[in-house]
Amino acid sequence: MSANENITELDKNGGLLRFMTCGSVDDGKSTLIGRLLFDTKTILADTLTQIEKTSKKRGMEAVDLSLLTDGLQAEREQGITIDVAYRYFSTGTRKYIIADAPGHEQYTRNMVTAASTANLAIILVDARKGVLTQTRRHSYLAHLVGIPHRVVAINKMDLVDYSQETYERICGEYRAFAEKMGLIPEGGDLQFIPMSALNGDNIVDRSDAMSWYKGPTLLEVLESAPAAHSEHDEPFRFPVQFVCRPQDSANPELHDYRGFMGRVESGSIRVGDDVTVLPSGRTSRVKAVHLGGEPIAEGVTEQSITLLLEDEVDISRGDMIVKSSEVPEARKEVEAMVCWLSETPLSPARTYAIRHTTRTSKAKLNGIAYRVDVNSLEHVDATQLAVNDIARVSLKLALPVFADAYTQNRGAGAFIVIDESTNNTVGAGMIL
Repeated sequence: MSANENITELDKNGGLLRFMTCGSVDDGKSTLIGRLLFDTKTILADTLTQIEKTSKKRGMEAVDLSLLTDGLQAEREQGITIDVAYRYFSTGTRKYIIADAPGHEQYTRNMVTAASTANLAIILVDARKGVLTQTRRHSYLAHLVGIPHRVVAINKMDLVDYSQETYERICGEYRAFAEKMGLIPEGGDLQFIPMSALNGDNIVDRSDAMSWYKGPTLLEVLESAPAAHSEHDEPFRFPVQFVCRPQDSANPELHDYRGFMGRVESGSIRVGDDVTVLPSGRTSRVKAVHLGGEPIAEGVTEQSITLLLEDEVDISRGDMIVKSSEVPEARKEVEAMVCWLSETPLSPARTYAIRHTTRTSKAKLNGIAYRVDVNSLEHVDATQLAVNDIARVSLKLALPVFADAYTQNRGAGAFIVIDESTNNTVGAGMIL
C-alpha cells in the first residue's frame, strides 16, 4: 500500500485519537481503561489469563481490570497509578492511544506529560463524592495544556443506585466550577456521561439500569471525536532534523540529492509551494516531497518527510521551513506557563537550555509573574519553582525561536527546559 493510500485510509477511518484519563485517586481510571479494552475485545488471551490469576490470588471473584494498566510493582501493591501507562487499541472505525494519568498531586508532572499529546480528556468523578480538589486540579491542567475535548465521566453510578438526581447534581456542580474558572474549552466541547466502569454501564454498551440517560456511550464519543489538527487550519511548521546527502557514487541520480528531513509539526506542504527558511529568511520553492523514499503529492501534520527545494539554500538542523505566507515572529523573549519537573528548584541565577522543536538556545529567567496553586487555582507570588509547580514566567533567550502561541499551535508553541550540567529535562513550557 502506498503512502497516499495509507493517508486516505486513515482519513476515512477518522484518524488516530490520543486521549487520557484523569481524576481523583480511586475514581476508577485504570478500571475504566481495562473495561474499555475488555469490552472492545482488544486484550490478548495470555494477558487476560495473567490478570485472572492475579485477581484470584487477591481473593476477588471477578477479574480486576485495573491490573491491565498498573504495570509497576509499587502500583499493584498500593492499588494506585504512579507512572503514566500508555495502551493502544483499535476498533473497526479508528485507532487509539490511551494515557492513564496518576491522580496524586505529587505526580502532577506525570499528568502534564500525559496530557501534552492528548486531544480528549476523560475526567472521572466518583458519584458518591462529587467534584473534589483533584477533579478541579486535573480540569485546570487539561485546560492548561490545551485539550479541546473533555468528557466528565461520573463513575460508580451502581453505588448510588443509578440515581439520575445524583448525576444531574454533579453535572451542575462541575459546570458551575468550570464556567467560574474559565475552563470550558474554547472551540471544544464538554460532555457528561453516567457510568459504571466495574459493570460496563455506558462504556461500550448502553446501560439498561440508566434508561433515563439518552446521550452517547463513552465509545460513541471516542468514535466521533475529531482527530488532532483537524478542527482549524494550522500554519505549516517544519523544523529540520537532518540534512540528507547520500554518499552513493554508483548512483549518479543521487549526486545532487539534498533533502531536508524532519517531522511536520503542523499544517501541510505540496510540491510548488513557496517556502521561507528561518532564521536566514531565504526563500525557495518545494521541488519534491518524499515519504519513506517515495514521492508524495502532499506532506501533512505528524508525518516524517523529506523536502527537496528548487534552490541551493544553506539549511541545517535547528532551522525551520515555513510557507512564505505564514512566517512566524522571531522571539528572543517569551512569556510562558512552565511546569517544573525537577527535584532541584528553578534558580533565577542559573542559565538553562531551551529546546523548541529542533532548535536549542541558552535562556535566563527574566521573572516569575505568579505561581498557580493547583489546589485552589489561585495565583500566588513566587521567587523560585519546586518540583510539580506551575507558573507564568518570562525567559530571555540567546538565540531567537520561531514560535506560535500554544493555544493556536501545540506543536510549535511548546518547549522543554534542559539543565546543561546534567542534560536532564527539568521543565516543560507552553508559550503564551
